[in-house]
Formats: sequence, C-alpha cells, structure tokens
Amino acid sequence: MAPVTPAAPSLPTAPPAPTVTATPSAAPVASATSAPAAVPVAPPARPAAPVAAPVAAPVAAPAMAPKAPPVAPVPAPVPAVPAPVAAPAPAARQGWLDRLKAGLRKTGSSLAQVFTGTQIDDALYEELEEALLMADTGVKATEHLLKDLKRRVKEHKTTEPAAVKALLAEAIADLLRPLEKSLVIGEFTPTVIMVAGVNGAGKTTSIGKLTKHLANEGAAVLLAAADTFRAAAREQLGVWADRNTVEIVSQEGGDPAAVSFDAVTAGKARGKDVVLVDTAGRLPTQLHLMEELKKIKRVVTKADSTAPHEVLLVIDGNTGQNALAQVRAFDDALGLTGLIVTKLDGTAKGGVLAAIAQERPIPVYFIGVGEKLEDLETFNAREFAQALLS
Repeated sequence: MAPVTPAAPSLPTAPPAPTVTATPSAAPVASATSAPAAVPVAPPARPAAPVAAPVAAPVAAPAMAPKAPPVAPVPAPVPAVPAPVAAPAPAARQGWLDRLKAGLRKTGSSLAQVFTGTQIDDALYEELEEALLMADTGVKATEHLLKDLKRRVKEHKTTEPAAVKALLAEAIADLLRPLEKSLVIGEFTPTVIMVAGVNGAGKTTSIGKLTKHLANEGAAVLLAAADTFRAAAREQLGVWADRNTVEIVSQEGGDPAAVSFDAVTAGKARGKDVVLVDTAGRLPTQLHLMEELKKIKRVVTKADSTAPHEVLLVIDGNTGQNALAQVRAFDDALGLTGLIVTKLDGTAKGGVLAAIAQERPIPVYFIGVGEKLEDLETFNAREFAQALLS
C-alpha cells in the first residue's frame, strides 16, 4: 500500500502539467502518469488489498517521469514549417500542371513531332537529337538521353514510336530526379536565405512569391532589401512586403552587406522564422559585383555563424544554355544550395533543366511559368518530364 498513499497528494500537482503547451504530446503523458493513478485507485483501495496489485504496475512506473523531458523539447515547429514547400492539394496541383503543360507547349510540340512516324530507326534518333538540342538540353545531356533511350527500347522490345515517347519521358524523369528536393525551413531560427540572380531573371518577383508560400504556412518572414543600388528594386520588394503583410529592412543608398547584417540581427531579435535577403542583380562577368555578393555572404555569417542556410539563384528558363553558364559562375562564387527557374513558358528552352542535371545538379526548389502568385510551384521531375512531352 505504500505506493498508493502518495497518489492522493499528487492531485494538486496535476494542473501544472498543461503548461507544456508547445508540444501536444506532453499533456497526454502527464495525465497518464498522475490522473489515472490518483482518482480511480483511491475508492477500490479500501475494500480489498488485491486492488493494490494492479495499481502498483502503472504507479510504479516512475520511469515515465524522465520520459517527459525528451518529449517536451520545442523544436516541434520543425515538422510543421517545412509545409511551405510541400505539394499543394490535388485540385490545385492539377491546375498548376495544366499551366506547366501550356508553358512548355512549344518545347513539347517539337519533341512530340519526332514520334509521329511509323518506324524506330536511325532517322528517328537523329531527329530526336536535333529536337533535344533545339530545346537547350545541351550536348552532354542529349547524348546521355539518347543512349539511355536506346537501352530502354531494347529492354522493352519496343516497336511503336509512340511507346518510345513514353520511354523518353521516363529517361528524362530519371535524369531530373536528383534536382527534386524540398526547401526545409525550421532547422535554424531564423532560416537565412540569400537570393541572387542577374537583372531581368525575375529575382525580386520570385522572392515575393516565395514569401507568399512561406507566409501561407504560418512562417514569420522578414525581407532584407539589400539591392540598394536600384531604388525600384527596394520599392518593388516593399510592395511584396505589403501584399504579404511581412516586415522589411530597407535603407536608401546603404551598404548592401550592412543591410543584410541588420536584417539577420533583427530576424533573430524578433523571433522570425525566415529572413529573405534580396541582392542586386548582376552578370557573372561583372567581377567587382560578384565580389560584393561574396562580401554579403561573409557579413551574414558574422551576424549568424550558421548563416546563410540557403543560397538560391534565380534563373530565366528562356536564356537556355546561358542559364547553365550562370549556374556555374554563381555556384563557383557562392556555393549554391538551390535554384528557382522562372519563365518556363513561351519558348522552346525547357530542356535547360536536363543540361543542369547533367553538368551541375543543384536542386531546383521551385519553377515558374508566369507572373501570378500561383505560377510558382515546387519542382517534380516526373511531372516536368510528362509536361515536356505532352
């Protein structure tokens, strides 16, 4: 009976358990260890001693108490915050796929025409090679795809050109799959994301759309207008901040690195989940401006020794092989962690992702096919391959 008597005094201590509101799992643990032991046990304890035996098993498990602290740690937001980059609901995703197919129609139609014949011969492969090169797939990626396709045709003993088209879609999807990766938010607080890109690539607009994605999932975002050379860029970012009702750190004519430092410091002080740093657009051939980007990265690290946690490059899908050259240059200078590919519509340049996958496989977090908020979505290799050949 000794284990039973302490159960009654444990009643006053039960109410403090709900203070662990940050983790839903903590409350059930507290109630399992104290409430059932105190309330049900008291009445049966008087009539007969056998009641004490069943009670002893649950009550004598003080090992449950030490388990509460491991459950309580408050990195609980981590699984919740990566939701911004998760795929949308099926209906919304289908609408996105329709827009993607429409955007890649010019590329897709030139590739689809190859498979309208009746024979699988050298002429078909030569025509396909030309179509892939015209789609800016690049020489290396084109050679890889043709070799892989011929292997698949032989393995499946395919005799119909239409079936070869399906095999090509599988080959492209497999080539692009290493680029398929989710942007993770929550491991660091705040997660500092530095965004670079040449003028006209859609960098600032993409930051606004990414802010929308994050804010919709409940992440607190702070924008840093580090493109201090161009007043229009600060104003444009300010508009996005107003639309998404997020805070912005801006300074007219200030030093870009100083603005970035202030933003990261403010993000830490205000408990923000994400700090998005917009940098000035520049060409990789402008070496002095590339040095400025390196300086921003160094200064951000001074504000937070673990930052920047992501270095993203926004590239214009219309620029074809030039986009690959940009990826190489910015990656060499900054160490890119991800890409946002914009404007994959209206041209026959959709194959550039295959070239990137073959020569510089940096994850593609998002792709865009228009200017609307919903026109920027997470990248899926199979979806892209199917849209490319639709």
